[in-house]
Formats: sequence, structure tokens, C-alpha cells
Amino acid sequence: MTSISMKNVEKSFGDNKVLKGVTFETHDGEIFGMLGPSGSGKTTIINILTKQLTADNGEIHVSAASHEIGLMLEHDGLFPRLNCLENLVIFEKIYGIPRARTIEALDRVGLGDAHKTAVEQLSKGMRQRLVLARAVLHKPKILFLDEPTSALDPLTARGIYQLIKELRDSGATIFLTTHNMQEAVHLCDRVVMLHGGTIIEQGNPSELCDRYNANRNIKDLEAVFVQLTGGGLQ
Repeated sequence: MTSISMKNVEKSFGDNKVLKGVTFETHDGEIFGMLGPSGSGKTTIINILTKQLTADNGEIHVSAASHEIGLMLEHDGLFPRLNCLENLVIFEKIYGIPRARTIEALDRVGLGDAHKTAVEQLSKGMRQRLVLARAVLHKPKILFLDEPTSALDPLTARGIYQLIKELRDSGATIFLTTHNMQEAVHLCDRVVMLHGGTIIEQGNPSELCDRYNANRNIKDLEAVFVQLTGGGLQ
């Protein structure tokens, strides 16, 4: 079943056309990656799908109500003077979630021992982990992750990968944006490549590498993207 879809979606900011006829769909219970460099339109797409922006043209479908969606976006929206637990308790009460699940969410992202630490005292990576805990607290049907591990060390990132996979295995659809090709290969069931507001390729990561490997020199998604665009993903 299709959980998210866009068809011929366009979006402009003034004279800058950010999305140019974007079309794709995701399936229930998969990790779907959107790959592209900064400024390619990834965050704009998430903002449209989560109704923070309105598209100029095109059709959009998201098969989940607002309370069934989890968000981990560029702006974390945390309350700096509250501690980690207090930040989650606000949402615990909104969703009617038991305290045990809130504690479990903090433990899963490695913040159990820091639950009484004020957010203003956290490192960027710890803040990012807290936002992820908040996003998965209510076990969403669809989870949007915008660069979910960009500020995390490799060990912590591996733990987050495991949590994301477990959510997928429980039936959730994960929509993530990244320019980390290793992350995309490790996590994603399917990916689309976005360049200049246009989707230039899509498919399973391994299949994409094979598709462009006629000369035996395409070994990763970064190389595929370079071949298609002449530029990298940073």
C-alpha cells in the first residue's frame, strides 16, 4: 500500500523554483530515503508533506492523521530551560502515553542517565537524540527524519539505525533525507535522488549501483550521483 505520494509537485519562492514536477511514492513499512545536496529541495518536500508549506501545483497524499506522524526536523523546537524528561513529558501528556514508555524512549537514544539535564546544557548531538526520542514516543505510523544522524558519532548513529529499523519492522513507514550515502545504503529499502528540484533516479540502493556499473567503477551511491550530475552530495 502507498503511504506517501507526490505527483507533479511544484514549489517556488519568488523567482526561485525549488521543486519542478516532483513525483514519487513510498510503501507501507519501508525506509524510504531522499538523497541530495543541501539546497536540492529535500526539506521543502518534508515541509509540504507535513503541511508546514503549501505546494503551488501537484497532488499530495499522506495516509496518516497528524497524531500518527512523528517529526525530526531541522529546527528542534525543544524547551531549553526544561530537562530532557520534562521536554518529553509535555508530549507524553498530549498523547496519553505511560511514563514507562517515556523513560524507555530516553534509554533507547542513550539519554537515560541525562534525563535531569537541562536542554541548554546538552551538546548538539544529545539534542538531536532527544528530538528523535520525542518523534518516536507515540510509535507513529509515519516518521519523517530530516538528516537524523548528522551530528552523531558513529557509535551513537549505529544505535539510532537499529531503532529506525525496529520501527520499520513494526510496520511504520520511515521517510528520511540525507546526503550520507553510507547511511542510505545501510538503512534504506528504496531511495530517490533529488537534484535541482527534480528527481533524477530512484530504486533500491544496490540495484542503482548495479545499473550504473557497466564499467565496473560504480561501487556506491555517491558515484552514481556524480555520474548523473557531475557533482557530489555535499
